[in-house]
Amino acid sequence: MVEIELDGQKVEVLEGSTVMHASEKAGIYIPHFCYHKKLSIAANCRMCLVDIEKSPKPMPACATPVTQGMIVRTKNDKAVNAQKGVMEFLLINHPLDCPICDQGGECQLQDLAVGYGASGSRYQEEKRVVFHKDVGPLVSMEEMSRCIHCTRCVRFGQEVAGVMELGMSHRGEYAEIETFVGMSVDSELSGNMIDICPVGALTSKPFRYSARTWELSRRKSVSPHDSTGANLIVQVKGNKVMRVVPLENEEINECWIADRDRFSYEALNSDERLTSPMLKQGGEWKTVDWQTALEYVANGLKQIKADHGTGSIGTLVSPHSTSEELYLAASLMRGLGSENIDYRLRNAEFSPSATVDWLGTSIASLSQLQRVLVIGSNLRKDHPLFAQRIRQAVRKGCVLSAINSDKELTSADAWAMPVSNFLTAAPGVWAQALADVATAIAADMGVTAPAAGQATDVAKAIAKSLQGGEQKAILLGNAAAHHVHASNLLALANWIGAQTGATVGYLTEAANTVGAQLAGALPGSNGLHAGQMLDGKLKAVLLLNNEPEFDSAAGSKVKASLNSAQMVVTLSPFKANMSFSDVLLPIAPFTETPGTFVNAEGRTQSFHAVVKPLGETRPAWKVLRVLANLLGLPGFDFESSQDVLKQIPVFDFAQAAQTASDQRLNASEVHLTVFNAVGPVPAVASIYQLDGLVRRATALQLTADARQAAGLEGVQA
Repeated sequence: MVEIELDGQKVEVLEGSTVMHASEKAGIYIPHFCYHKKLSIAANCRMCLVDIEKSPKPMPACATPVTQGMIVRTKNDKAVNAQKGVMEFLLINHPLDCPICDQGGECQLQDLAVGYGASGSRYQEEKRVVFHKDVGPLVSMEEMSRCIHCTRCVRFGQEVAGVMELGMSHRGEYAEIETFVGMSVDSELSGNMIDICPVGALTSKPFRYSARTWELSRRKSVSPHDSTGANLIVQVKGNKVMRVVPLENEEINECWIADRDRFSYEALNSDERLTSPMLKQGGEWKTVDWQTALEYVANGLKQIKADHGTGSIGTLVSPHSTSEELYLAASLMRGLGSENIDYRLRNAEFSPSATVDWLGTSIASLSQLQRVLVIGSNLRKDHPLFAQRIRQAVRKGCVLSAINSDKELTSADAWAMPVSNFLTAAPGVWAQALADVATAIAADMGVTAPAAGQATDVAKAIAKSLQGGEQKAILLGNAAAHHVHASNLLALANWIGAQTGATVGYLTEAANTVGAQLAGALPGSNGLHAGQMLDGKLKAVLLLNNEPEFDSAAGSKVKASLNSAQMVVTLSPFKANMSFSDVLLPIAPFTETPGTFVNAEGRTQSFHAVVKPLGETRPAWKVLRVLANLLGLPGFDFESSQDVLKQIPVFDFAQAAQTASDQRLNASEVHLTVFNAVGPVPAVASIYQLDGLVRRATALQLTADARQAAGLEGVQA
């Protein structure tokens, strides 16, 4: 530790820290623009100049290392005059357009100009003008004359997103932040550039000119998309969601969110919102009241139960639903006497599991890994914030290995980070590829391999990497979870983990995949799984918050199988499944209902509604409760979502970690026959097709990722 004196206060910081770090620890604010705690030091704005004793001139606090006994003054005349001088230079070319700037009211330059700016300018020449750039549908670079060249956006792309999409060209007054030869900004984390821009140069294109910051109410929430469980601030005006920004949580999302977390709110106000219950009568949709719709559903379920038995009724639920909704949907089915409920719509294998599938470690620990093997995941697109943490680890020396298909994800560019070892194989032989790695490990350690394999050069390289380091993980992605040999992949991963000391877990697919397991949204011993229910084996189907055509492995085939059912009931915030549904019930999206998500690490996060339900929309937990009451089922007298939550087991991190450890140890005795059958390709949704919200977010569907998934690459938007 090094002790310095900062404005008369003694401060101890780690050796190698800067004066800025010391000031943060002491709670002393030093004005700055280019410095950001998550980015490398640039020292190019010079706003953080401070007076250091024995130094002939002011020094930048962000780039000056501390030394024992150093005396620093941040608020004496020398420091303040230097800071005011820098501010005068920064304002020379800055346009006087605060009244129309989206950054107004939350602008760092605006705030600091009040304290360090002069009442007038000595600069009489013409201000420079920088022409706008079109870099895509999410980030606006319309007013680049405001840019002060702090390069935060450039460093974010290089260091956090892993893709250098912006850079600074030219020098002096001709310097500009721009993309390379007119390219667009396509990173799945690009919206964070808006947050870290200290001026109004980079703003949100969908939000542009929609509201002033002081008009917005700010309410906490949780992302309903991937399994990170990113913490959000939802900004509301007039009962309408206007903008979504990150809520800092170092244990989960740090200060970042993915673009789908940020921009999916557009769907909440889209024309596709379902705002009243609807019944299909004579092939035409009619708007009805809630009583009529629910009585129709209840009477239909009673009739089908009487005619065909309880086994003919089933529910398919989305793992993007809240725990409360999933619990009540499962309870309703079981109250009717049916065990047909499942959330695993994209799976090809449905082996029963006595344990919860989860990450196997904490989210924060991903940043500290020294060795990691990722199997069957488009990590960067499936889990942008997990990828960002692993990217941090790789920058610190972590050895990343990957097993994936030979058609995609076989380059470092696709991962936006260096990948040391690629084992490319078609999905049907991933189990064999893992068996090859296990064989290489078995040969090194003098044990019997769990399955016949061949120790190829790349398998040996992956085996060697996993035998080194201390903190290491084997992570199974969405494609591995949906795989026809999913249980084999898990068993082999557990064996490898047992031999190498690596944790084993799933990069779980959805916001509430873990919560769905805890809530019991799985078929009982005699129940049908999702694959069977989607194959036309039911007379009555309830669809909670999903569109099987897009959200299941069956794809478009579900139309025929669900059309054969006597009654299909869709509970959705949108006009969905209209070609085969008989009833549409408008349920609230995550912004209009209280609820709970359990993220990949098993962290339970509850949230409140941030706006009132739109039209006749109702929270799904209330709809399910009332439907159960109409069916005469006992045990559905809940008064609040919190009452429902009390019925759901809480994820026990310590117990789950111990169980996972036991599984790995037991895996030492596993011996498998690995089949090289190709089987069906695992069902994996593209980044902006994952759920109903992102599918209906206009700006997200105009991105390069969405257009590529739709086969529109190269087509003018």
